[in-house]
Amino acid sequence: MEAVVHEFELPYPPSINHYYRRVGFRTLISREGRRYRREVVACLAARRDGPLRGRLSVVVHLCPPDRRKRDLDNAMKCLLDSLQHAGVYADDAQIDELIIRRGSVVPGGAVMVCITEAPCTSAKTTGCSKRK
Repeated sequence: MEAVVHEFELPYPPSINHYYRRVGFRTLISREGRRYRREVVACLAARRDGPLRGRLSVVVHLCPPDRRKRDLDNAMKCLLDSLQHAGVYADDAQIDELIIRRGSVVPGGAVMVCITEAPCTSAKTTGCSKRK
């Protein structure tokens, strides 16, 4: 079976530091996090295919909105959850490989996402082996 590749350009996500809010004893997705989810859903609304079901490899190019110091991994939770919420894949647990790259500064910020779907056919092709 041939690998299927999906590419998206999306807005720059909020940091994990701004994604959640504590309200009493509860942890909720913040207003900023919910707004970002809506933006991703709107950007991907034209997609006609259903959620990806196979094993996934995801390459993310984060192009920050300015030159401030940023941890690349802090943007991943909001981005990956929003892609799942938008129906790109059924569950972000399907992701077997995640590559994050910093891109050049883009006014307003941007994210380029490339998702490759390739069903796992054997332990040998994934680099996994059964333990004895």
